[in-house]
Amino acid sequence: MASQSQGIQQLLQAEKRAKDKLEEAKKRKNKRLKQAKDEATADIDQYKIKRETDFRRIQTSIMGSQGNLAVKIEEQTTEKIHAYNANYQKYRERVVKEMLDLVCDIKPEIHVNYQVKG
Repeated sequence: MASQSQGIQQLLQAEKRAKDKLEEAKKRKNKRLKQAKDEATADIDQYKIKRETDFRRIQTSIMGSQGNLAVKIEEQTTEKIHAYNANYQKYRERVVKEMLDLVCDIKPEIHVNYQVKG
């Protein structure tokens, strides 16, 4: 019986060692999963920063900065206003003269639909 009791004790000790090893393996696995997750998160963040930087660079090269855009629009508007004012000054006299000629040059004529009753 003593040998049987000793065998049971050895089995219990072996079971405890196996359980301890299993717990140790689970801890290592969880540690590696957490490490892999942290590395993946760092890689994702790095990739995101790179893509955002590329996007900003492309956006700036295509559209220019917002300040530049406003300045360009203001310059174009000023140029158009000056061009319109120059055209106005250039053609004003001629247009006024043509309008006065049309209004003042009256040629009385009988309308084509007028019928003499008689």
